Amino acid sequence: MARKRKYAMIIDTKRCVGCSACVYACKSENNVPEGFCRDWIVQRIEGDYPKLTMLNRSERCQHCENAPCVSNCPTTASHYGGDGTVQIEPDLCTGCKACIAACPYDARYIHPEGYADKCSFCQHRLKQGLKPACVTVCPTKTLHLVDLNSNDGEAEKLMRGREVVQDKVHAGTMPKLFWLM
Repeated sequence: MARKRKYAMIIDTKRCVGCSACVYACKSENNVPEGFCRDWIVQRIEGDYPKLTMLNRSERCQHCENAPCVSNCPTTASHYGGDGTVQIEPDLCTGCKACIAACPYDARYIHPEGYADKCSFCQHRLKQGLKPACVTVCPTKTLHLVDLNSNDGEAEKLMRGREVVQDKVHAGTMPKLFWLM
């Protein structure tokens, strides 16, 4: 029996320079309308002058294992992909915004054509054996799409010896974005 994939993204905050190449690649690859985005960069400045530090975080849908967007979708348009991702079927979506209200990560928007949209980890590319557009274009190799069920040890190697942070774990969503600090 074939092993089931379980995709996650590991983001190395020490490598991210906040260039937004991931954002522009996503917009181009997925025909994201002007004024909307599936991923974005957050910059946080911490500390007191003159000892300041800046953190750049590439953010997007967390592809949660216990996704409230899926459990709150009345039409099953929001659903779990067979590879550990959370996907949207635009033809089933009524644009009711229940998924948007349920998402604690503000990762969704209503596309001008009337359906909810978000990061899909470039599902169309994954089916072709390619990496997501954001991962491919990142000039500092900040973004890493990994298969948590793989025996290749890539996820463990990336996280070894690093502080690993997940967002809003208290919400019980079991997010699959990991930031290396």
